[in-house]
Amino acid sequence: MNPAPQLAIVKLPDIVNEPMLHYAPGSTERRLLQEALQEIRSQAPYEVPIVIDGEEIKTGHIEEQRVACDHQVVLCRYHNATDPKLVTRAIDGALRAKEAWEAMPVYDRTAIMLRAADLLATKYRYKVMAATMLGQGKNAWQAEIDAAAEACDFLRFNCKFAQEVYAHQPAANTPGTWNHVEYRPLEGFVFAVSPFNFTAIAANLCGAPALMGNVVVWKPSPAATLSNYFIYEILVEAGLPAGVIQFVPGPAAEMAQQVFAHPDFAALHFTGSTHVFKGLWKTIAQNIDSYRSYPRIVGETGGKNFHLIHNSAPVRSTALQTIRAAFEYQGQKCSACSRCYVPASRWPEFKTHLLAEHAKITVGDVNDFSHFMTAVINQVAFDKIKGFIEHARSASDCEIIAGGTYDDSKGYFIQPTVIVTTNPHTKTMVEEIFGPVVTIYVYPDAEWQSTIQMINETGTYGLTGAVFANDRQAVVYATNKLRNTAGNFYINDKCTGAVVGQQSFGGARNSGTNDKAGSSNLLYRFVSPRSVKETFVPIEDFMYPHNLKD
Repeated sequence: MNPAPQLAIVKLPDIVNEPMLHYAPGSTERRLLQEALQEIRSQAPYEVPIVIDGEEIKTGHIEEQRVACDHQVVLCRYHNATDPKLVTRAIDGALRAKEAWEAMPVYDRTAIMLRAADLLATKYRYKVMAATMLGQGKNAWQAEIDAAAEACDFLRFNCKFAQEVYAHQPAANTPGTWNHVEYRPLEGFVFAVSPFNFTAIAANLCGAPALMGNVVVWKPSPAATLSNYFIYEILVEAGLPAGVIQFVPGPAAEMAQQVFAHPDFAALHFTGSTHVFKGLWKTIAQNIDSYRSYPRIVGETGGKNFHLIHNSAPVRSTALQTIRAAFEYQGQKCSACSRCYVPASRWPEFKTHLLAEHAKITVGDVNDFSHFMTAVINQVAFDKIKGFIEHARSASDCEIIAGGTYDDSKGYFIQPTVIVTTNPHTKTMVEEIFGPVVTIYVYPDAEWQSTIQMINETGTYGLTGAVFANDRQAVVYATNKLRNTAGNFYINDKCTGAVVGQQSFGGARNSGTNDKAGSSNLLYRFVSPRSVKETFVPIEDFMYPHNLKD
């Protein structure tokens, strides 16, 4: 296919963060979202196919995504790519689509993503939100900031970041020459493996590489299948050609083994657990001799995120921020606050505010908008979190001062749990829980500096963290000493809630490759630059002046 001529240097529309709606009683958006919830429930169970080269494939190998708050209700039944031939077909189809997609002008690839964002923000906002609420257990606000606002922001801001990438050109030219850099898509295909907890992340994992001209084989999370399928349908409606993104639900381990054995595997774009990511990395390493190019490995994994409170901090505000960071979306954010360090002089006041605010939290069905929390994602998560709570209950160095109960008879409900420990290295202070559990260590005020050192040395993660202090010297000291503990660091704000275009997201250590989703840094990982030099005037001799005789 011949590429279309570039007839203009095009300026993007102004890119701003998607305005967030608030769903107050009596508001139009509240009514529309409630109607969408009713419609999704009435039409469940949906049937979700595999989609390869634009063709819907129904294998008959069915698995179910259930409603987290009512696990007797099947939200969708999805067809699984259990036959290796389907994975091969998806890879081959993506590679066939690559030439035309790569040749498509950047303007047109950008237009598809911008249109998808507008479709999501308007026509499909409440549908995708409702699927996210029911399937992934988000309340209205958490669904709004994820499936509506952040998903739109990723799609739009990536277009802005792509222009920044393409505009990064050589600073100088020798007279008679012209230099430029081409940002080629990777040679091969990208394998995108998305998590259950953010619909927006799923959109970004497949959408960011595709925007840069890559083709993608996308394996959605089983616990987010329906919302992810709706995202895929929006991209298709926006004009995404068949085969550019192949939507392939399937068994994770088997798919990964097959994908990583393919010589044209070019990149992994992953969000999920540290354990799984390390396993995928090892498999890629074992196959390194078979690849056409060195694969790019981009991953955002776990966290053991902290709030550090100085004795100059505004206590009530800090307690409120900790409630939000620990218990919003049931603690199922990679950035959720899981450990908290409080100075002894402020502990009585902090505890009073924390328990008073904790008592206001209700846990229940997503259809009741008054609930601050709903259910955790599934039985596996429920059992894991319950195990941490019971460990704390039996541990001599821990005390549960709030919550600590759970019930999975209807939905996977766990009460927000606050643990106080005398051991800063107890199990719940070190291991990732991924649930509504926060552990507090009360430190002597005089041990501010040694507590900071302990935070730096506790655990293996480095995703998010926050310091709360009015004393600026304390802020400066903590910020410097905790430089490597968090890829996203907050001052007098909770350790969750990164916004695309404002705080790019990602951490190092065992929290991932820190390629910063929501920035141009991420897009650079999915291109392979080529430097091009063009000479305008031919030379007339191979000799240089110094070769001439005196």
